[in-house]
Order: sequence, then structure tokens, then C-alpha cells
Amino acid sequence: MSTQKLSDFLTSGLSDSPKKLGYYFPAEFAPHIATWLSWPHKEASWPGKINTIFPSYSKFIKELTKGELVRINVADDAMKGSAISHLEKESVDLSMVEFFFHPTNDAWCRDHGPAFLINPSAEQKKVIVDWDYNAWGNKYPPFDLDDVVPTLIGNHFNIPVFNPGIVMEGGSVEFNGAGTVMTSTACLLNPNRNPHLNQQQIEEYLCNYYGMEQVLWVDEGIVGDDTDGHIDDTVRFVNEDTVITVIEEDKNDENYDLLQHNLKQLKEMRLLNGKQLNIIELPMPEKLIYDDQRLPCSYANFYIANKSVIVPVFQSDRDEKALQIIQDSFPDKNVVGIDSMDIIWGLGSFHCLSQQEPIV
Repeated sequence: MSTQKLSDFLTSGLSDSPKKLGYYFPAEFAPHIATWLSWPHKEASWPGKINTIFPSYSKFIKELTKGELVRINVADDAMKGSAISHLEKESVDLSMVEFFFHPTNDAWCRDHGPAFLINPSAEQKKVIVDWDYNAWGNKYPPFDLDDVVPTLIGNHFNIPVFNPGIVMEGGSVEFNGAGTVMTSTACLLNPNRNPHLNQQQIEEYLCNYYGMEQVLWVDEGIVGDDTDGHIDDTVRFVNEDTVITVIEEDKNDENYDLLQHNLKQLKEMRLLNGKQLNIIELPMPEKLIYDDQRLPCSYANFYIANKSVIVPVFQSDRDEKALQIIQDSFPDKNVVGIDSMDIIWGLGSFHCLSQQEPIV
């Protein structure tokens, strides 16, 4: 797209919402051109453990490169060199990896990365939405670098950037590719995000800036999740009308009632066409405590890549059962479990660390 046409778009198009202009956020299971990551570097996110996460993180990247580009935000040449060293140890195909000098505060690209929307019939086929980002309710300042990453990416690729002006995180929303977004009240209605907005107003933002027609709400997240209940630890779309949802089988576990409540809500939901959801139940791993803290382990924090579905596993007796359920849900993809015992000490896993860029 020429600069002149981009400037025309910026002066006219950005005054309208992406939805009004025909843009929408595709489902994760739609084809990607790339997966975006922000190279981990913040010691405080993995106290005493950051150097232990790189083998599994590099295995994740190796799996991604089998089917798509991997675009990695780094601070400088030194961080790029360190990243390449870790990737070479896992024999990653570096021809499929691109680095961008976009400094970050932390590694959670799902939440601070760009939301790519597409309109295949438009002249400008791809746009970015840059939501405000406040590190999950101002829990982990500073976050000034993370907050501007989507705009830096838009500037690099000459892609128009929309700024809704409210806080939103990619891990708090889940899409079916057919006009529906699912989210949680625990997160989006938390007063540490957008206290000036009510539920209806938040729904309007979700629809206008993700190009959606319907918002479905579950209430709860899982225990130990410092995001206040992101949906990507609990409920995931595998196609337009099917979700995987985690359940806890131990009635004495503190997640049991929370997840049963979500399950009941899912059974009552109707899609735009009036259909009920097909619901696939996925077990939770055993409780994992580290340094007196319960960690938010969930098999639902998988990432749907072009060739594979990459699942965090936890050296649990339940790993194989979970992998088989996910494999049955994605018969055309290779389901790969990668050890997340060290990564989860950062309170997130592969989905939290990544953000897809769709093909258009």
C-alpha cells in the first residue's frame, strides 16, 4: 500500500471503528503468516529460574517454525545474540525467525502484542488494534514499553493502528471466527481494568474493535492466575461451535466449584445461529505449589499453530489424557506437549507468550 493511500486511510478510516470498516479478528485456528513473541528477559517474572525456561521456550519456537514465521521482539543486538544462541542449541531453523528491535518490559506477548484484524475485500487488508495495557491492573510496573509494542509493529509494516483507549489483554478474549468472542467477568469487569465502563459498554468496545457480533461471558478463572481470570486458561474454541473447557475432578480442590460454574454457563449459551456449544471437557493437571504459591497450571493454555497444537505439560499423570483429548479435537494437526514446569513459575505458558498474525 502506498504512503498516499495509507495517509488517506488514516485520515478517514481511523475515525470509524474496525467493525464499521469490515475488519474482524480471525480465530486462532485460521491460517497464520507468523507468530509473535517477546523474548523473555525479566528475572522478576521467573525469580531464580529464568535461565531454566529457555530450553522449553526454544522447543516451542522450533515447533512453530515447522509451519510459520516466528517474529520476536528483542531489546537490542545483545538480546538477539543471546536468543540465537538458545535457539541454535535446539537446532531451530533460523531462516524462519525474524527479530525486531522493539524493547519490552516482559515476555507476555499475548497481552501486550498487537491484535491483527483483517478484511480480505478491503484495499488495506490488515489493521492493528493497540489496546491500552496496564500489566493486569497495575500489578507489575513498569509496563510503558509493552504498552507501545503494537504501534511499533504497525509502524514497521506500514499497517494502520487503531487505539480504542481502554485496557484489554489478548489472553482475556477467545474467538470462534464466526462473530463470537468469549471472555470472563472476573477479568474484564475487575475494577482494576476499566472502572469507568459497565458490562454493556465493554461489550460495545469488544464488538466494535474486534469486529464481533456477540459477546459470551463465563464468570471464573483458575486459582493462582494473576491476570484475574483470563479465558485462555479455562475455555478455548476449537472450531466455530465447539469449545474445550477445563474441569477439576477432585471435589476438594479449590478450582472444582469455579470450573463447574463455568461449565454450567457454557451449557446455557447459544451462538448467533441459536446453536448450543459442543463442549469437550479437559482435565486439570494436579495442583502444583512452588515457593508456597499455587501455580496456574492448565492444559487449556495451548497455542494453535499452523501445523501443530502446542500444549503445556506438567510431568503429571494427567498429561497423556489431556494430550489425547486435544489431539482428538484437532485431527488435522500434530499435538505436541512441551514441558512447562519452569515456564509456569512465571504464571503463564505458551498461549500467554504468543500472539498470532493471520494470513489475509
